[in-house]
Amino acid sequence: MEQQKLPNVTLIIVLSIASIVLCWCYGILGLILSIIALILASLSSKAYKESPEIYDGIGTLKTGKILAIVGLILNILFLIFIIWFVMTVIGWDVVQSGDQELMQERMEEFFGQ
Repeated sequence: MEQQKLPNVTLIIVLSIASIVLCWCYGILGLILSIIALILASLSSKAYKESPEIYDGIGTLKTGKILAIVGLILNILFLIFIIWFVMTVIGWDVVQSGDQELMQERMEEFFGQ
């Protein structure tokens, strides 16, 4: 009997790479993609563990899972950085007030312009 490709392996790789690339979108979009990739990877891993003789491509699945974890970590770190930047550099009170000029002034002070 010919072995089948594990379900969703290509999708897991694509989502994982996209989560790494999109971590610059405030960390939210990439975070969602990496979580979806990890869920799909766990489902595919479960299917492989139930019947390893009929599936092929466990190495690709492991690669996709590692990439999804890297994407998850990068997105969490970038999200933490954004929160830190807003809270300390700009100031939460300025963000809530919506004063664009004050925000611009605080950012110029931080970047030394």
